[in-house]
Amino acid sequence: MESLIPVPVVLPLLAAALKLAIGGRLRRTQAFISVGTLAVVLAVSLVLLVAADRQGPLVTNAGGWPAPFGISLVADRLATVMLTVSSAVTLCVMVFSQAQAYADQEQAAPLAIFHPAYLIMSAGVSDAFLTGDLFNLFVAFEMLLSGSYVLLTFGGTESRVRAGATYAVVALVSSMLFLVAIAVTYGATGTVSMAQLAERFTPLPGSVRLLVELTLLLVFVVKAAVFPMSGWLPDSYPTAPAPATALFAGLLTKVGVYSIIRLEALLFPGGPVGGLLMWAALATMLLGVLGAAAQTDIKRMLSFTLVSHIGYMVFGVALFSVGGVAGAVLYTVHHITVQTSLFLVAGMIERRTGTTSVDRLGGLLGLAPLISVLFFIPAMNLAGIPPMSGFLGKLALVRAGVADGSPMALTLVAGGLVTSLLTLYAVAMTWNRAFWRTPPPDVPGAGTVLEGEESTEDEEGPEGAEGPEGAESPEGAGGSEGAEGSGERGGPGGPGGPDEPRGPGEIRGPGEPGAGRARGTEGITGREIVTSVRMPPPMIGATAALVALGLSYTVLAGPLSAFTVRTAAELLARRPYISAVLGSGR
Repeated sequence: MESLIPVPVVLPLLAAALKLAIGGRLRRTQAFISVGTLAVVLAVSLVLLVAADRQGPLVTNAGGWPAPFGISLVADRLATVMLTVSSAVTLCVMVFSQAQAYADQEQAAPLAIFHPAYLIMSAGVSDAFLTGDLFNLFVAFEMLLSGSYVLLTFGGTESRVRAGATYAVVALVSSMLFLVAIAVTYGATGTVSMAQLAERFTPLPGSVRLLVELTLLLVFVVKAAVFPMSGWLPDSYPTAPAPATALFAGLLTKVGVYSIIRLEALLFPGGPVGGLLMWAALATMLLGVLGAAAQTDIKRMLSFTLVSHIGYMVFGVALFSVGGVAGAVLYTVHHITVQTSLFLVAGMIERRTGTTSVDRLGGLLGLAPLISVLFFIPAMNLAGIPPMSGFLGKLALVRAGVADGSPMALTLVAGGLVTSLLTLYAVAMTWNRAFWRTPPPDVPGAGTVLEGEESTEDEEGPEGAEGPEGAESPEGAGGSEGAEGSGERGGPGGPGGPDEPRGPGEIRGPGEPGAGRARGTEGITGREIVTSVRMPPPMIGATAALVALGLSYTVLAGPLSAFTVRTAAELLARRPYISAVLGSGR
């Protein structure tokens, strides 16, 4: 069983190298390689999850060198549950991105650049969850950050490069701090093996332990976007391609949260920074959700809720009890899935209408009922509506806070309840303005054919006059920018009409150039892409799979809650992890 542990790290790296060698050729083969690789990683993750739950922590040492001399990969309950959920998310997002690229006729560049970077980032995330030493954790961070930077700036548009610059500066500063923390740790203890550090930190002077803990915690707080180190996130994530944004929202900050859990549970149990973490959790929850309530763009609203709900996870860690850590793990699993699905839906909304600004949206419930349902379910889950998994995770944290009974813990409970109510307010306002209200006449897509509904030949034009995405012809899908008149978009003499030369940012259907165009939106490569009334089925299917996965946590609430309690007990006991890595005699 231990021989399977390196697979989630090594296999995506090999696939990325193969895809870089192939370039943009053999598109079907490359698509199969990407999806097949991530499917195998998911299967291996499930096997490791079951084995770790039954047998305890599993360990493999690279090159046969035992810890602390070699690189140890450790698959305990926490690592495997994070690995499994992240593998499911990366697989679904990959399917979504391939469908989007195919529909937008952008297959070549994503296959040659986007997919290898995606696989490298996936390997980095897996390595971060499995690694057993601090320096390899640094290497994992660099892998996932290098891949994520390519995904963030892919296409080279001005907004993406600007966001990428901010992201790169934050990443470089945190990496520098991480190296300093590793150097201080090694200087004080003579090792970077986390199992050995758990033993060697105890006899150190309190001032040295505090210095190392604060330095490492600062690094992970930046990665997790915990207040006051969260300002970079809302401006960085929304500019990336929809699949990249969804993956960032679901996984990158959770790697930071995972590192905080591992740090506080294994290396500094009951350390002096618990009170500081409580204040940080409270500020992260409240300030993030206040920012979300003030947004008029769906992607920015989701970015602020992402920051806000990181506070719930830190809340559970700061309590440092079995109930608190179990609640943090449960909420992390829930949030990875729900937040990713919401960002994928936001990407489909932008593809459908050309915008995610609620000021320019309206009536999506009638125009795009399936997309509306796929937004509504995870949005209510995020807000914590009973009996969904968001409610169950928050309930576990509230119970742990009340059981703690300290004034600060009770303050956190109150802050968590306020945050949940304000989250409900934010998503309800978004639903009302974007989905429920009657669309203003200038809303993109107003007056288009309802999703999945066929119109008459007079509305569509000749049969088969659809674009590559299945978009309708100008009269049926032009909306306020319809095809009537020579000066309007899609008209004989207007932009996008048949008399206009094909531009580099245009995608033309075989029946009518510019068909289905409501307004332009950016594709994966940053080109202007036509909006489309109909979504490619794999995009819908991948998003629906994540929504269903989020709902499955409610159906499996009993076993999942019991598993998180076992996970928390194993983490706080520490001895199972140390003995598995260093030997049963330790």
